[in-house]
Amino acid sequence: MQKIDLNNKVIFVTGAAGFIGSNLVKRLFKDVKGATIIGIDNMNDYYDVSLKEYRLEQCSMFNVQCSINNNSWKFVKGDIADKGTIDNIFEEYKPQIVVNLAAQAGVRYSITNPDAYIMSNMIGFYNILEACRHNPVEHLVYASSSSVYGGNKKVPFSTDDRVDNPVSLYAATKKSNELFAHCYSKLYDIPTTGLRFFTVYGPAGRPDMAYFGFTNKLLKGETIQIFNYGNCRRDFTYVDDIVEGVYRVMQGAPERKKGEDGLPIPPYAVYNIGGGQPENLLDFVNILQEELVRAGVLPADFDFEAHKKLVPMQPGDVPTTYADATALERDFGFTPKITLREGLRKFAEWYKQFYG
Repeated sequence: MQKIDLNNKVIFVTGAAGFIGSNLVKRLFKDVKGATIIGIDNMNDYYDVSLKEYRLEQCSMFNVQCSINNNSWKFVKGDIADKGTIDNIFEEYKPQIVVNLAAQAGVRYSITNPDAYIMSNMIGFYNILEACRHNPVEHLVYASSSSVYGGNKKVPFSTDDRVDNPVSLYAATKKSNELFAHCYSKLYDIPTTGLRFFTVYGPAGRPDMAYFGFTNKLLKGETIQIFNYGNCRRDFTYVDDIVEGVYRVMQGAPERKKGEDGLPIPPYAVYNIGGGQPENLLDFVNILQEELVRAGVLPADFDFEAHKKLVPMQPGDVPTTYADATALERDFGFTPKITLREGLRKFAEWYKQFYG
């Protein structure tokens, strides 16, 4: 593994107004010194844009609070699917570390809006790879997803498992990202690391995620639907744990080596980042409503049983996600640590503060 010092580097973060991206930017402001951090986001309306604007404001405020570290911050409103925009950023700033977190997310949305996934997740990622090919990039880190495991019945999910049978277009685009990255690592000796995220949650998260959507509906007195009759299990991962994993991986690139044929051995790696403790969806929902009551989002006498409905599995969903993250622990000394109750408590407190 090639160690990378992030201090005084030019770091390019795509999806910088997104849930994970904005939290990563704040982490960089806190722990890196003398860096130039460039963020890009197209600020699309897949969900409430004001939430993305809030995250960007938080980033700017955090940079001011951490001004002693002397980092500079530049945000570009643009789309990674626009090749000219990406090429211009690379030409002007010459990023040395690239973290690609921009993507059209969501399984169900991919069933009805496939174009968005092809443009962002395929064309956009290709543009990033091409820019890395023509510039001296030390490490490209990119977001993959636990969705690539599809209906895999062997648990926990290991990066050694075959993942050739996606059950959603979203999953197919993420697997394609890994294939693209391997190809560019092999052909052009670009160090790439893919990270398969497992159900990320936390404050200022994505409103299309179950915990956020459930909260919105319960607050309106609506009924929430719990899929697969509550028998789904998810490996929930708190956003700070995800960011910790990304931050560590940024500093350890796969090493460039030559094979016996004199050609590059692909400097390529893929890791799972997940809690390693899958939670039953019904238990998750019970903890969520307890924490919403505790934070004052819901009244103490809220009749939760009257507002939930058990329904069949949805197309594109899988019954279980469960990460084997031993490789991440082995190579980077990190395993996610924040418990589900602790994470949902922080979300509930943020929700109360943000929405009043």
